[in-house]
Amino acid sequence: MTSTRVPVTVLTGFLGAGKTTLLNYVLSENHGRRIAVIENEFGEVGIDEALVLESDEEIFEMNNGCVCCTVRGDLVRILGRLLRRDEPLDHIIIETTGLADPSPVAQTFFFDDELRDRLELDAIVTLVDAKHLLLHLDGPAGADAQVVEQIAFADRLVVTKADLVDQAALDEVVRRVREVNSMAELVYGEHGKVDLDRILGVHAFDLDRIVEMQPSFLSGELEHHHGSGVTSVGFDVAGQLDPDRLSAWMEQLVQTWAVDIFRMKGILAIAGEDQRYVFQGVHMLVDTAPAGHWAPGDERRSRLVFIGRNLDRRQLEASFASCLVEPGASQRVESGSEAG
Repeated sequence: MTSTRVPVTVLTGFLGAGKTTLLNYVLSENHGRRIAVIENEFGEVGIDEALVLESDEEIFEMNNGCVCCTVRGDLVRILGRLLRRDEPLDHIIIETTGLADPSPVAQTFFFDDELRDRLELDAIVTLVDAKHLLLHLDGPAGADAQVVEQIAFADRLVVTKADLVDQAALDEVVRRVREVNSMAELVYGEHGKVDLDRILGVHAFDLDRIVEMQPSFLSGELEHHHGSGVTSVGFDVAGQLDPDRLSAWMEQLVQTWAVDIFRMKGILAIAGEDQRYVFQGVHMLVDTAPAGHWAPGDERRSRLVFIGRNLDRRQLEASFASCLVEPGASQRVESGSEAG
């Protein structure tokens, strides 16, 4: 019998693994599905909504917490709203923050009567960053718990950035992933492109396997703590940026903070440019790219978020302020939330 419940994919993976890139591919493909997307960010300066391509799909954004803990009630409310819409959905995707433990998210679909009856947890899809995975498994403080949890709970493992490593390094990544999870199907992504039939509508979530791995799963007693010392620092800065100063700042940023910054992302207002620029970074990899024109009347502002350990708010703020065409222009530091 064909299930009438709406399938739900939980899209997870550590910071910078490529979740938003994959999500943009899903939203831009002609797959014929009516999809609603729920996004979750860690940090109070919302960035991801601006990074997702314009789409006919419905996109909901949750800030100020992690979907696996402080905003879990918001997740239940948004899912309830989606179920009450007039036009039925074919699929729901929940893109979690890179610090999320997927287990409490999966629990959500077994403890609310309406969600259990009308939604099917289709699969937990975990993205694995081939370029940076070993850094998070073999760091000075040992393996990051979130990375291990995300891999362990995956029904599908999507290996990203394989083109940035040689075959020997890729083989080692696969070996280490298989040490944690030998059951999940392995899928390779190329620049965010994945065979969608291998990750959506696959009915891959195995409750028995999860309960065997974590007996407390159905008790409702799971607790989740982010890695110690992980913080988010966010800026919302008025004014435009000098391109030469910005380039020098990014070079200095990589040299000074590369090990401690897990993820950098933002929207930049560069002087002399009619387009917004997306700023993306993972450890040593930093890039900017045009992301569409500013709308008429838009105030030129830059929004950035840094997530990592040992982040010095004042130093980051002062160094970025030096990139402004008019240093001393008003700026507002939004967040410095700590998890764990």
